[in-house]
Amino acid sequence: MRIQTIRAFPSSSIPRSQLHGACFRCQLTSSRSLYSSFDLINHHPARRRQSTLAQAVSVASNIFSNATSRAASPGGVSVDPLRMVAKEMKFLTGNIRQLLGSGHPSLDTVAKYYTQAEGKHVRPMIVLRLAEITELIHTASLLHDDVIDHSVSRRGNASANLEFGNKMAVLAGDFLLSRASVALARLRDAEVTELLATVIANLVEGEFMQLKNTAQDEKNPVWTEETISYYLQKTYLKSASLISKSCRAAALLGGSDAVTVDAAYDYGKNLGLAFQLVDDMLDYTISEEELGKPAGADLELGLATAPLIFAWKNNKELGTLVGRKFSQEGDVSRARALVLQSDGLDQTRALAEEYANRAIAAIDAFPESEAKDGLVEMAVKTLKRRK
Repeated sequence: MRIQTIRAFPSSSIPRSQLHGACFRCQLTSSRSLYSSFDLINHHPARRRQSTLAQAVSVASNIFSNATSRAASPGGVSVDPLRMVAKEMKFLTGNIRQLLGSGHPSLDTVAKYYTQAEGKHVRPMIVLRLAEITELIHTASLLHDDVIDHSVSRRGNASANLEFGNKMAVLAGDFLLSRASVALARLRDAEVTELLATVIANLVEGEFMQLKNTAQDEKNPVWTEETISYYLQKTYLKSASLISKSCRAAALLGGSDAVTVDAAYDYGKNLGLAFQLVDDMLDYTISEEELGKPAGADLELGLATAPLIFAWKNNKELGTLVGRKFSQEGDVSRARALVLQSDGLDQTRALAEEYANRAIAAIDAFPESEAKDGLVEMAVKTLKRRK
């Protein structure tokens, strides 16, 4: 079933529906060691069976396990994926703040800074089982990215680097990664540990790729098919790797078969790519107030994202601007005007829809359930989001 075209942006089209939660089953009754692993994440010396996190995981298990026996909502009623796990997300936020406890007041304040503002929580909703680790890694990447990009705002608030300085923001990001590493090690699963460890490497690799707009970083680049391939590879490393590998890790921890594990990975990969493509569009179409971060920042940073890359294909002038990273006076406004006059946004939207449909198709074989409907709705909402 194809996603129906929906209005998400001015004169935009958008997509469809279909999914499941068997791959995310906790199966806690057959895995006492899993309880212990998650209890340890709380950094409490006693392994309390009824810890807050264990209760949250238990509830999440019931959601996904019980959902597999229920049919999808009749009459095409929309499922709100955030509402399905609202209680678990509340526990998750509290547990993340516990993980970030530090003996140094200043470090404690900066480390917790972004967790106090409401984020989109896309990643934790996809895989609640690894939500703390996933979100810690993601938040650490935000702290580091904002320093690299000289960002001044994040999630509607002043960025951590602006509020506390670059040094504290970098140290706080490192601290989050160290906490995530400890929690990851305590899962005691070598394959899952390797998956999430490679995510951290991918984030750095993607950041290095982003320093160049093309593979060769030429002064006078010419558009080729490799240009979009380079962009998509960078986007996978910076954005989709964390989602896809977290989904795969959740399926592995749930004891799913190889087919389900691969499907979970494909869902996350395609959803992550769709998410970033939409993000690139919003940089051209949404105000800073709506976006919660500076609009038009990509061009100011010298970055060529999907809308511009597609526009560049039919306008050689953009190649000159890309080559000098929009560094001369008037370059940013000129590039923005050329993109808006082209079909760059339409092509980006079409590609985002394609990846969203691939995400849905990846889990098409899963049994019908509320959990599956929620993941389908996640893909649809990704295309409709405005922040």
